[in-house]
Amino acid sequence: MSWFKDLTRGQAAQELSNAALAAFCRLVRVTGRYEIRHSERFAAAREIAGGRVIYAVWHARLQMFWALPGLDIANISALASGHRDGRLIARMMERFGFGVITGSTSKGGAQALRDMIRVVRGGGGLAITPDGPRGPARIAQQGLVVLARATGVPILPIGISGSRTRTLSSWDRMQLTLPFARRAYVLGEPIVVPKDTEDLETYQRIVDRALNAATDEADAITGYAEPPLDPEIVRKRAKR
Repeated sequence: MSWFKDLTRGQAAQELSNAALAAFCRLVRVTGRYEIRHSERFAAAREIAGGRVIYAVWHARLQMFWALPGLDIANISALASGHRDGRLIARMMERFGFGVITGSTSKGGAQALRDMIRVVRGGGGLAITPDGPRGPARIAQQGLVVLARATGVPILPIGISGSRTRTLSSWDRMQLTLPFARRAYVLGEPIVVPKDTEDLETYQRIVDRALNAATDEADAITGYAEPPLDPEIVRKRAKR
């Protein structure tokens, strides 16, 4: 994300910018209101695999995920890329109390997958942006489905939106929610990927549709209108 570049040069600058961003996010939480739709799906997801859940949210809506009531943050590890932007996000997640696993589908993916499986087998939950770290936006990559198949842990799609926002010029058109915004959280139906399935693409499409539906419902609550995306991304979404 180009908007991070000047904030992430040098260790001292990284810590300062990270502290400022975390404080900003806390301000958004305390000055705004929130609404949760389908909150009963928390319990439904947790009943499937002994309380373990893989929480999925699009990269563009990650900012206020941590503020979702009902999350057991101390028992959740978030996947963050090893890129500069990813390191900044990882440090923020640590400030909010999450564990962090470093890796992505493009670099460190095999080790990250092993680390995530280890966390889940130890009884923890995971938070993943399935279109990260570089997109295409709102199109799930295969890693999430592979993880869910390997562990038997359900994916819980979460749509997030804010009523007062700025849309950043990043690859995902990240939504930056502002203070005094009304936040909407929409939980989708838990998705279980059978351990014997070889049809991973079908489950990728299921995740896409569920997560997009939850995000669109959240946007309808707040009145947020997503700006136009690259036509090629729109075409890829339509094919899913």
